Amino acid sequence: MVSDLVVISEQKLTPAQFSDLADVPPEIEWLANITNDKTRRAYKNDVQEFVLFARLNDPASLRSVARSHVIAWRKHLESRKLTPASIRRKLSALSSLFDYLCERNAVLGNPVDGVKRPMANNNEGSTPAMGDAQVRRLLEAPAPDTLKGVRDRAILATLLYHGIRREELCLLRLRDMQSRQGVLHFRIKGKRDKTRFVPVHPMVQRLIVEYLAMAKHGGGPEDVDLDGALFRPVKNNRTGTLDKHLDPGSIYHNVVRKYARATGISAEVVGLCVHSMRATAATNALSNEADIAKVQEWLGHANVSTTRLYDRRKSKPEDSPTFHVKY
Repeated sequence: MVSDLVVISEQKLTPAQFSDLADVPPEIEWLANITNDKTRRAYKNDVQEFVLFARLNDPASLRSVARSHVIAWRKHLESRKLTPASIRRKLSALSSLFDYLCERNAVLGNPVDGVKRPMANNNEGSTPAMGDAQVRRLLEAPAPDTLKGVRDRAILATLLYHGIRREELCLLRLRDMQSRQGVLHFRIKGKRDKTRFVPVHPMVQRLIVEYLAMAKHGGGPEDVDLDGALFRPVKNNRTGTLDKHLDPGSIYHNVVRKYARATGISAEVVGLCVHSMRATAATNALSNEADIAKVQEWLGHANVSTTRLYDRRKSKPEDSPTFHVKY
C-alpha cells in the first residue's frame, strides 16, 4: 500500500483512486509520511515485530493496545540482550505510530507514554574514532598506481576530512562539486532531504582531480556528464556498467574494512566501521577547537546534542587521574 501511495502521488488521481485514498488506514499514512527510506524500513520492521509479539490480527487491533503490552514487549527485548539504543529505537517507532494515530483520533492515547526507556549514553558516542597516526596509515594504504587505489584514497579522504555519511558520499555527482565565493564545496543531500554545502579540503580536491583524470569520467567542460556519479565502480562483473553510483555497502566491505584490516587498524580499534570515519572527523575538528555549532551544521545534525556525542575534549586519556597516580 505504501508503494501504491508513492506511485499514485506521481500522477493525477482518477475518481477511483481518489475514493481508495480516502479509505487509507492511518497506520499506512503514518508509514508513507516517513520520507527517509532507511528510517521507514526500520520503523516498519519495528512495528511489525511488536504486532507479532502482541499477536495482533489486524491494524484495528492497535486500538486495544495498553501500556502493559508495551512494557511486556520492552522486557522481551531486554531478554534478547538487545542494546539500549536498539530498544530505544523500537519504542520510538511504536510511539511515533501511536502519536500519529492520536492526531487522527484513531486512538485515545499513546500507550508508549510513561514506559521507561533504557538510558542513553549522553556523554560520548559508542562509535569508535581513530587517532591521527591511524588515520595517516589508513590514507596511505591504497595503492597509488591503480585506479581502485587512487579512487579509494580519494573516498577515504572525503570521509575523513568532511565527516559526511557514506550514503551522502555515494550520492555525490560531478555537479555537486561547486565553487562558492571562490572556494570549492561539496553540495551534500543529507537526511530529510536537507541540503548543506561543505568546503572541500585542498588535499581531497587534489586526490579527486587525480582520480577523475585516471578514471576519465571527469571529461572536459563540453562533454562532461555533470549528473553522473562522482565516485564509480572500477569493475562490474555482472553487467559491466560502470557509470553509476557506488553501493553504500561496498564502501564498508571494499574500502574501509579492506584497508583497516590490511593496516591492522581494525584489530586496534574495536568496532571500526564506516561511521567511524565520521566520528573521527568530528572528534578531530572539535579537539582542534572547531566551534561545536559549526560542527553541527557541518555534519548535518538536527540537534546539537547529537554532535556532543563526538565531543571528547573532556575525556582525553592523558587527562585521566590514572596518570597522576604515583607510588
